[in-house]
Amino acid sequence: MSGDLILGIDGGGSKVLVALADRSGKVLRMSRSGGVNPMDNTNWQHELDLALRPFLEQEHLAAVAAALPAYGEVARLSEQQREAIEASFTKVRKHILNDVDAAHLGAFAGEPGILILSGTGSMAWARNAAGLSARAGGWGDVIGDEGSSYWIGRAALSLVSQSLDGRAGPTALAKAMFEFLNLDSFDPVNALGGWVSELKNPRAQIAALAVLVDRVASAGDGAARQLIDQAASELAKHMKAIAPHCDTGAEWTYAGGTFASRALLAALERRIGRPAVSPKLSPIGGALLAAARLLDWPVDYGWVMQIAATAKTAVVHSSEADLNNKERREHA
Repeated sequence: MSGDLILGIDGGGSKVLVALADRSGKVLRMSRSGGVNPMDNTNWQHELDLALRPFLEQEHLAAVAAALPAYGEVARLSEQQREAIEASFTKVRKHILNDVDAAHLGAFAGEPGILILSGTGSMAWARNAAGLSARAGGWGDVIGDEGSSYWIGRAALSLVSQSLDGRAGPTALAKAMFEFLNLDSFDPVNALGGWVSELKNPRAQIAALAVLVDRVASAGDGAARQLIDQAASELAKHMKAIAPHCDTGAEWTYAGGTFASRALLAALERRIGRPAVSPKLSPIGGALLAAARLLDWPVDYGWVMQIAATAKTAVVHSSEADLNNKERREHA
C-alpha cells in the first residue's frame, strides 16, 4: 500500500533521533546523530543530514514531522531549518514544529497540561483546554536555560574552581570531576582550563557533567545536592510562570535527559506541591504523533501504546559522528 509510513524527527542540543513508523503505530527503525541546535552548533545541518540519510529514499513515506530546537524562535534560523527539511523531503507532507512543542504533544498525547523540560537546555510548555499553547524559558545558555543539564554542569565547574581556591568549602565533586574527565589534578588550572579550551561541542559536553553531579549528590555530598536543589528551584520558576495559562491544578509532567536524576524530579515535585504524571510518549513519539495527524490517521490509546512500546525496541542506527560524540561523552 502506498503512502502508509510516517517519519518523526526529534532534534535536540545533544542528539537527534529519527523514527519510521507504520499506520498501526509500530516503530520500524530509527537513526541517531549528534546535536542539531542551530543556536550553538554550526555543524547542525551536517548532523541532521546524517540522521536523515537512511530515510531519504524511503518508499511509501507519506508524512514527515520535524521537531527542531529553536524553531519559531529566531526567524533566520527557522528559515534555514525549513529549507533543510524541504530539500530532504520534496514529495511528502511536512510539518515543522519546536522540539518542546513535540515533547509536550507526546507527553500528553495531544491533551492539555504543562511540560517542564530539562535537557541540554530548559523550557516550560503549556497547552490549555482550548488548545492554545504558551511557553516560558528556553532563552539559550548565554541568556537562560536555568535548571538544565548545561546549567548544572557549568555551575559544577564554577563550584569546583572555587573549592580548589578556598573560595568555597570542600566538596567531593572536585576529586570526582578530575577522575570523570581523566585529568591530572596536580596542576588543576592547566588541566581543567585545557579541557574547556579543547571542547568541540562545549554546550553538550558541559551538559554531560550533570550526570556526575547527580552521582556525587546521591553519594551524599552536600554541595552537589545543593546544585540539584538549585536546579529544581529554577525549574519551579518556569512552572510558576506558565501555570496561569492552564486551569488551576492542571496536570504536569517532564521530559529531557536531566530528569534521569531522581533527586531532581523529587525536589521539583516538592516545590510544585504535587507529583508529576508519567509522560505517555517520549519526544520522538510526539513527533510521530504530529506526523500521523497530518494524515488524519485514527490515533487512539492503542496506537499511542504501540508507539511507546516499539520505540523502545526499534533498531537504532547511529552515525559515525554520533558514535564519536558518545565516545567523547563516555570518556569526557
